[in-house]
Amino acid sequence: MFKSIRWKFITIYFLLVFIAMIIIGVFLMQQFERYHLGVVSNNLSNLANTVITSLEAIDWQNSPSEVGNNIRNYEQMGTGITVIKNDTNFTIVFSTNESYMGEDGEANASHFLESDLILAAFNGEVKEKDIIQQDNKLSSSKHMVFPVRDSDGRVSGAVYLKSNLKDIYKTLQESQTIILKATFLALFITIILGYFIAKSVTGPINDVTVKAERMAQGDFEQVVEIRSDDEIGQLAGMFNYLTAKLKTVLQEMGSEKKKMDTIIEYMADGLIASTKEGQIIHINSRAIEMLGINEEICATKDFNQLFTSYNGQFKIENFLEKEGNWTGSKIISINNGPILQASYAPFMDQRGDIEGIIILLQDVTKHQKLENMRKEFVANVSHELKTPLTTIKSYTETLLDGAIDDKKLSINFLQVVGSETERMARLVRDLLQLSDLDLRQSKWNKKAVDLKEIVEDTIQKLDVSIKNKEQKIYFGQEGSKENTAIIYADKDRIGQVVLNLLSNSIKYTPKGGHININIGIQGDTSVLEIEDNGIGIPKEDLARIFERFYRVDKARARELGGTGLGLSIAKEIIEAHEGTIEIFSEEDKGTRTVIHLPIFIKNDV
Repeated sequence: MFKSIRWKFITIYFLLVFIAMIIIGVFLMQQFERYHLGVVSNNLSNLANTVITSLEAIDWQNSPSEVGNNIRNYEQMGTGITVIKNDTNFTIVFSTNESYMGEDGEANASHFLESDLILAAFNGEVKEKDIIQQDNKLSSSKHMVFPVRDSDGRVSGAVYLKSNLKDIYKTLQESQTIILKATFLALFITIILGYFIAKSVTGPINDVTVKAERMAQGDFEQVVEIRSDDEIGQLAGMFNYLTAKLKTVLQEMGSEKKKMDTIIEYMADGLIASTKEGQIIHINSRAIEMLGINEEICATKDFNQLFTSYNGQFKIENFLEKEGNWTGSKIISINNGPILQASYAPFMDQRGDIEGIIILLQDVTKHQKLENMRKEFVANVSHELKTPLTTIKSYTETLLDGAIDDKKLSINFLQVVGSETERMARLVRDLLQLSDLDLRQSKWNKKAVDLKEIVEDTIQKLDVSIKNKEQKIYFGQEGSKENTAIIYADKDRIGQVVLNLLSNSIKYTPKGGHININIGIQGDTSVLEIEDNGIGIPKEDLARIFERFYRVDKARARELGGTGLGLSIAKEIIEAHEGTIEIFSEEDKGTRTVIHLPIFIKNDV
């Protein structure tokens, strides 16, 4: 309870008033006591002067009865008057206190009164003394002694006055009681007023504290009521200003954090942040996908566990050994897994010390494959050009060495040179066509054409090749022969695709085989199927059949005059017409090619 500033305020007020009242009470009591004792001293002095004057008019030393008659005229309640003769026995001539006189009437004053005061009076001094009973102040008394002189000025005796201080100390006790009651009343009022004063101070502070606690819990809609223009009111106003500014700043920070989180979450690259102890701070979905881990247990893994499959290449201990040089890039991969490029850099604390590491993961699997394909493409082009060039060079050198004189041999050699030259020209034409298709520089002469007519023209062009291999072509249409589809296409390019596919079927179908061609309609697309019973394509080669220069049997394909670019060109042309091409094949069972092209006009007769 006393930890509260409210009770501290009340305690301070209480102690201040209590101490003040104690000081005032003690001072007043001392002043009252001093004042009343002074009044008694003055009264006794006046009484002593009167008594001494009356004694000077009589022979007081020898007439005790006359002294008694005079003194009784001046006797006051509570005051004792004793006349003492200046002799060796301190003889009491008369005393209003009869117990002092004794049986013989001549008692010694030193037995009842203060000897030091009597001696002082005999020496001509006026002296007083307060006899205070600490255990019972009501029994206290004031003693005063005055010398009495004879006509010669000698001290012949003394008047000893003793006054009871009971009334004074009774009055002082009553005053003390009044002061104590006033003190208690003042302290009670102080506690009440202190409570409300402290409440007026601590109330707004408690309000600020409660609302600050709510702010700490995330509720920034807190406003403190301003009840005054003093420092407390200024504190409340500043709290409201701070709340508004903090709310604005946090909203801006929250907005920026959401933007950053969205960017990180949906970026194409994986992002991982870890402390230098290996604790994962953040990881986005892309990184989880790249590393092939379970999102639910990701939070329980540390850095090394996260890269378990790559631990031989990536460990947090490896970075700690670098002594601050945590910047770099590394390619990490596992068998049959993605190839990742991990770029890493440290993040620092306010003092510039390394606090952890941030890793950016990029999936370069496709890039690596493209790079390998590029290298393979260059190698294939080089190989394809090298073979005919070697042949041309060797035949040319042979002719130059003298074979040119043999006309028949020269003609054979020149025919081979021409064939190889045509082969190179065909290869260059295919490469240029692929280049135009890749760069979107091909000019298309698209118009409404009948797919049936394109197929029929192609069959007619290859009629000689078909007859030479004694093969059978079966060409049909689903439904009525008049029910056909008109496509919007470049007739020559689509004819090139059909020619390439049908040529492949003729080449790789044994003598006496058959080829089935069918045109149909599925929804809004026309479907062209070419199926043969040739040698087929092994299953492992189907995935790469559309790659440039890829051939299943390279030696045989080269022997048959193929460049390995035909299917690549066919795929590019079909996709440029917003269509698809698929090849299905089984080794030694034949191949089926399916082309889908959008219908431009559908005729139903």
